[in-house]
Amino acid sequence: MLSYDVIEWGKPLQKVERETPKPKGTEVLLRLKYCGVCHSDVHIRDGYFDLGGGKRFHMSERGMNPPVTLGHEPFGRVIDAGLDAGDVPIGADRVVYPWTGCGICTSCRDGVDNYCMAASCIGLQRPGGYADHLLVPHPRYLIDASGLDPAWAATLSCSGLSTYSALSKLNPIPRDEWVAVIGAGGLGLMAIRMLQALGHGQIVSVDIDRAKLKAAEAAGAAATLDGGDAEASKKLREITGGSLYGAVDLVGTAGTANLGLSALRKGGRLILVGLYGGEIPLSLVGTIMRAITIQGSHLGSVAELKAVVELARKGKLKPIPIQKRPLSEVSCILDELKAGTIVGRVVVEI
Repeated sequence: MLSYDVIEWGKPLQKVERETPKPKGTEVLLRLKYCGVCHSDVHIRDGYFDLGGGKRFHMSERGMNPPVTLGHEPFGRVIDAGLDAGDVPIGADRVVYPWTGCGICTSCRDGVDNYCMAASCIGLQRPGGYADHLLVPHPRYLIDASGLDPAWAATLSCSGLSTYSALSKLNPIPRDEWVAVIGAGGLGLMAIRMLQALGHGQIVSVDIDRAKLKAAEAAGAAATLDGGDAEASKKLREITGGSLYGAVDLVGTAGTANLGLSALRKGGRLILVGLYGGEIPLSLVGTIMRAITIQGSHLGSVAELKAVVELARKGKLKPIPIQKRPLSEVSCILDELKAGTIVGRVVVEI
């Protein structure tokens, strides 16, 4: 099999050929067709996340040591399975839920593998989708997305799932209340589409890139704001009438988090998703007096991914702009994501 691997942290991915794995036990083998390229892989390829205050969370602390195959939005055809996998749809195409846990802890038994404290995720601790074959540990992680464009379907297992789970933490959203989507990259556009799919239209999109703000308008944002404006906080309050119900920060810097916080109304909620990194000072008294909530949202569950796929299948969740490019370009795509030059999402064809 062929894959593009991290051989050394911070360096371009390298083409590697090895023997195609054989599925054992409950494992399922897929011949991959597509894999979405996610911005989080930019940080993972660098080998760390920025925790703020000069501290870093290194990938070795997540059980990752090169060589590793990234890619956590795989879509492919089931071609083989282990003896204990049960009734597996050989020959069928499936989206893969990549946030696989240990399978035995309370979180995994409750169906929230993404909260597993000993996770072994596809594209992180397990080999991922920047390859032509993929081993999935159990058939319960295979999601039927028949009827959808396969390239679009591939993006649902991370960007679709992450935005759905994050926005669910704002529910119920009153119809006339404003929600700010901070960041208009692939996740931001998906969040706008997801809010619309959930019946909400009072959306203000915030970014520093005019092209991305135009894409946000096309996706359905009711208002847009240049987050780099010196008076961005004031303007956000003006747009929302001083009553921002919730903000979803899909960037995750001190500046973007503070912008969201500054405009929240009393009782408002800030949901943190983006992983650029850093830290912010927080007034304990101010947090209490304003009754605000700050919550992290990390990925989502198998059940939530099925809900996302169903929204797409029913036509409620509309696609965002997607580029298809060959797998051989994946390292260059990560460079472009790091530079912020990609509008929408990129999916590699395998």
